[in-house]
Amino acid sequence: MEQPATMSTLSQVMEKLRLNGKDNELKISDHGKMQSAALSKIYTPEDLTIVKTYRFEGESDPGDNSVLYILQDKDDAMSYIIDAYGAYSDHDGPAFDDFLKKIKVADRDEQELFD
Repeated sequence: MEQPATMSTLSQVMEKLRLNGKDNELKISDHGKMQSAALSKIYTPEDLTIVKTYRFEGESDPGDNSVLYILQDKDDAMSYIIDAYGAYSDHDGPAFDDFLKKIKVADRDEQELFD
């Protein structure tokens, strides 16, 4: 069986998510939980599983470094979280990092996610 082409840019992965109806972004809320505006849901770490992580590095600017987490909730709905690395993080304070550390990880093959 032919292997799919590797997606190497953030925009390629985001477009693939959009085309597959999995372009639901989660954001940390004021109360320390993840929130989905599209699905009108609020999540605790126990509600989610990280199924794939992509890391992207900017060619000339460290501020362009980002990480994309693909998540699945208990109802099998797919979502994503996007963030910049380290000091360039889009999230202030420890709440975001603490939340991510509590989410279980079950890394899946890219083909399994997008077929």
